[in-house]
Amino acid sequence: MSHAATRVHELNLYRRYFDLVSAGRKRIEVRVRYPHLEDLAAGHVIRFRIKGTDETCDVLVKRVTAYDDFEALLDGEGPSNINPTSSRDQQLANIRSIYPPEKEALGALAIEIELLNE
Repeated sequence: MSHAATRVHELNLYRRYFDLVSAGRKRIEVRVRYPHLEDLAAGHVIRFRIKGTDETCDVLVKRVTAYDDFEALLDGEGPSNINPTSSRDQQLANIRSIYPPEKEALGALAIEIELLNE
């Protein structure tokens, strides 16, 4: 696949989630519904980067689904698709430790991803 004509979004990712994505084990990325992600759509590419490093991983966006909050997202997508190594309750606590209530109030995005072979 040529990325030349494909929209590429660059997003930071914590190491523990980056490792799951780069191993093909994480199928759903969770983000707040920020305005800069409004145009994120199927067919786009996300280049995940571990902040402060040159380590990157490219994924194809298969689907983007909006939810009112993180609980609805976890219930709608299934926790094992988001992080196969943590329970639903642990994932909710982890997500909320990253995003405070005022960010969650913006809504949540479930981004279905597929690892691209470099």
